[in-house]
Amino acid sequence: MYRFSGCRAGSAVMIRAGRAYAAGEAEGLAVVLTDPLSFWGGVAVATGAIIDRSHPQVGQSLAGKILVMPCGRGSSSASSVLAECLRLGTGPLGILLARPDPILTVAALVAEALYDIRCPIVVAEIDGIATGDRLRLTATGSAAQVVRL
Repeated sequence: MYRFSGCRAGSAVMIRAGRAYAAGEAEGLAVVLTDPLSFWGGVAVATGAIIDRSHPQVGQSLAGKILVMPCGRGSSSASSVLAECLRLGTGPLGILLARPDPILTVAALVAEALYDIRCPIVVAEIDGIATGDRLRLTATGSAAQVVRL
């Protein structure tokens, strides 16, 4: 579902309904990955930068951004790496996926339970979102929305 509204010229807001997999609210600049990413061996915990040399966005920082990607990529250990990034403040503020990923969801749930840090995870359509777009993710219960500001 898409809805557009404009208060002033150039202030269009896009709203997409989605499904919440981890609760929370986050607002920030999007970093859109063309390929799935594994946090295990793919992200530097100390900096939040992509270090997987085979990934198209190697070098891009996820710290303090809204991570947008098709889905996660493997290794159950990726959940511990993402949770540690969240604890250190080097992880994404929120994650928007085209397809559900249980490993990333576990990381967000663990970070909330252990560190009282929320990283909303939302599954919704990602087409048309570009790196640098300002997004707001809101996830409560099973409902979520994505707003491009």
